[in-house]
Amino acid sequence: MRSSRIISAIDTHTEGMPTRVITGGIGTVPGETMAARRMYFAEHLDGLRRLLVNEPRGHAAMSGAILQPPTTGDGHYGVLFIEVSGLLPMCGHGTMGVATALVEAGMVPVTEPVTEIRLDTPAGRVVAAVSVVGGHADSVTLRNVPAYCASLDNDIDVPGLGMVPYDMAYGGNFYAIVDLGKLGLPFDRSHQDRILDAGLRIMAAINEFRAPAHPMDRRITGCKHVLFLDPAAQPAHTRNAMVIHPGWFDRSPCGTGTSALLARQHARGLLSGDEVLRNDSFIGTTFHARAVETTTVGGHPAIVPEITGRAWLTATANYLLDPTDPFPEGFVF
Repeated sequence: MRSSRIISAIDTHTEGMPTRVITGGIGTVPGETMAARRMYFAEHLDGLRRLLVNEPRGHAAMSGAILQPPTTGDGHYGVLFIEVSGLLPMCGHGTMGVATALVEAGMVPVTEPVTEIRLDTPAGRVVAAVSVVGGHADSVTLRNVPAYCASLDNDIDVPGLGMVPYDMAYGGNFYAIVDLGKLGLPFDRSHQDRILDAGLRIMAAINEFRAPAHPMDRRITGCKHVLFLDPAAQPAHTRNAMVIHPGWFDRSPCGTGTSALLARQHARGLLSGDEVLRNDSFIGTTFHARAVETTTVGGHPAIVPEITGRAWLTATANYLLDPTDPFPEGFVF
């Protein structure tokens, strides 16, 4: 067996959405913080991301998480989140996959009934509380970075769609939140091509004319996600179709998206206190979320969200790169 790379991984899925948890073969990425490591990786090592998420090793909706040494004194691990769109500041479903893999593989001290895992991410510290029964990770409750609603009642002129109303919220990434009914589209997977096209058009218009930027970290900018709400959704029970750049749907309810949606529900007065939000994905899987604290982010009222979901191990693997492989960074079809 000949290979110029041997990269070890534990593959998981969180409520239907894959996470390839990279446990070895990358080395420590330079940088004193995970935000700095994210920028270094994007500038110097992005071929490794493409190798792991693009075909033939990955697919058009692949995502992953690269384990790193922590950058804080009390952190268990640092994490870089990768997907076909690039490197994310934060990924909720990916964090649940990481926490599940760490417990199931015995890579952290495991205690029952709850194992707490402190993770350093480019967006900041997140804490995963893993419910453990008989050594099995049953669910993960993620305490995310603060989430806030950047603006309400925006309008954007979108080619082919006209004026589209949306709210902009942040939950670790930026999300344009759009009522699907305002576009005259049904919340139905038989119309997924039309919904996908609309989402890509909306995010392109937002990024051209009104790209969001995090007030505390200008490296976090742009909108790569459009969260389409089912027009029949209730304030405490929502369903979403999450369109993600460059052209796919989140299979899970989306952890950072659920955080952003929770912040938006609070900003609109649709939820208050620690009321629980049930958020269902386009395939019918579920996250539950609630605000456990209030705070501010760059002058914006914000909440600290907790999101609960489930993840499962699907494989362990060593990914190889034969020196004669014609696709050393994979390919996009």
